[in-house]
Amino acid sequence: MKEPKQKKLSFAILEILRQYTDAEHRLNQNEIAEILEHEYHIRADRKSIKRNLTALWEMGFPIDFEETRRMYPNKDGVMEESFIQHDFYIDREFTDAELRLLIDSLLFSKHIPYNQCKELVEKLEGLSNRYFKSRVRFISTFQETRPRNNQVFYNIEIIDEAIAEGKQVAFVYNEYGTDKKLHPRRTREYIVNPYQMAATNGRYYLIGNYDKYNDLANYRIDRITDIRLLDTPVKPVRQVAGMQNGLYLPQHMAEHVYMFSGESVPVTFRMKKSILNDMIDWFGSGITFSRETEDEVTARVTVNRSAMRYLAEQYCRFIRILSPTDLAETIKTDLQEALKSYEV
Repeated sequence: MKEPKQKKLSFAILEILRQYTDAEHRLNQNEIAEILEHEYHIRADRKSIKRNLTALWEMGFPIDFEETRRMYPNKDGVMEESFIQHDFYIDREFTDAELRLLIDSLLFSKHIPYNQCKELVEKLEGLSNRYFKSRVRFISTFQETRPRNNQVFYNIEIIDEAIAEGKQVAFVYNEYGTDKKLHPRRTREYIVNPYQMAATNGRYYLIGNYDKYNDLANYRIDRITDIRLLDTPVKPVRQVAGMQNGLYLPQHMAEHVYMFSGESVPVTFRMKKSILNDMIDWFGSGITFSRETEDEVTARVTVNRSAMRYLAEQYCRFIRILSPTDLAETIKTDLQEALKSYEV
């Protein structure tokens, strides 16, 4: 009967270290003994606790501690040294700052339904101790803004499998109605060659090729339902128009700032330098500058036409499209129509 009790004591000590300790919160043997008796109704002396801590450490559990050097006389009166171990704690794989960064990424992501987001946050909290949990209290404030498609993680799993195996997928693609619910965009399934998944603007996208056409398309994963993995092989990405050299994701993301589908074109625009940070955030190192003055600079990018149209209208007070001229005229017309709609 001694072995089961010994195992119970070891697991209880390990759980105490997980719940109560990190590099900033440490426990000595007396404190561990107090928690053992109070929470687990186990009485253990310092030697038993030390023996179990040593066994756990030798088995590879990430237990760390401080050591203090002590000198003492042996039976012959000769001074010898020993080291006393104290202030035990779990050396955690993730720091609190790293966990908080991961949790913030979940909280501000728009593609994960609330309930699943809450479960993931709780799992991440479990990787730290009770001191960390007390500082994360705001998950409930995000409930009303979450999508209600609970198939998101299943979608990701199937798409990931399809990409790994080089297989097509079929799914229903949806859009929201005024009832705030998803409705199929059409009755027929989409048959898609999946190439990549990417997160941008708080959304998760499938980048692939709709099998009937010859260009890339971007699909919101949170708007996909009833996905199926097919046995048919994917169309090689190099057979897609403009992808003869393969899909280079950083370039694709820079050219599709709002993840619109369609062709990318060279665009030149004059911009206020006050939005320089924003433009570099959108386009990264792919943007080039010329003709700089104190307040303005000319920028050149290769970008999806629809995305640039949308971006220019969002920043209309700061951007003037120079080329292509037809895009400049389209944006000018859009803005004029928008102004007319506000006329009394």
